[in-house]
Amino acid sequence: MNETKEKLLDAAEYLFGENGYSATSLRQIIALARVNLASIHYHFGSKEELLEQVILRKVGPINEQRLKLLDRFESEAAPNPALVDKIVEAVILPAMLIDKDPQFLKFMGRMHSEGLMPEIARRCFQPLINRFLSAAHRVRPDITMEELVWKIHFMVGAMAHTLLARPETYPGLAPEDQSTIAKRLIAFISWGFRAPEVIEKDVEVSR
Repeated sequence: MNETKEKLLDAAEYLFGENGYSATSLRQIIALARVNLASIHYHFGSKEELLEQVILRKVGPINEQRLKLLDRFESEAAPNPALVDKIVEAVILPAMLIDKDPQFLKFMGRMHSEGLMPEIARRCFQPLINRFLSAAHRVRPDITMEELVWKIHFMVGAMAHTLLARPETYPGLAPEDQSTIAKRLIAFISWGFRAPEVIEKDVEVSR
């Protein structure tokens, strides 16, 4: 990657994580990167595109690996749908087994706190979400697409919390290697995808 572009991405990731996206200006980014203003417009065009590229630099290779795993698991199961566990594994495992980057995790946490995740999901994760929805619908044709989207929402939340939280902060839990944690998380989420659809009239809200 071009050295100037790399400097801009590093600076943006750091400043967005420390100060937030809204509070960070392009001038602050070029000052930290020690490049001129023209370079940021040349490489990215806009602040929104810069944010997208900061994310895709890290999650792009992970998403590619996820899609390859999903293709493989579906091919191995054909003509039947892939097992729920394998579909979930394709999404969870690549993210769990990479080396954790504290700065990037801090950056993503900040983007979540600013309410930017829906737009980030649309710009950076939509092809993966669509592919996963298609695979999940094949194995769970008995539930609506809306219910599947809710299950994906909860899956992403569980994965994000697991990546950010340290197990030893909970009483009775000792540190475990990422592979073991991934297995626990895959099993947990897989059972969630096996759960029946929640019908609103069956849910009683305590008042």
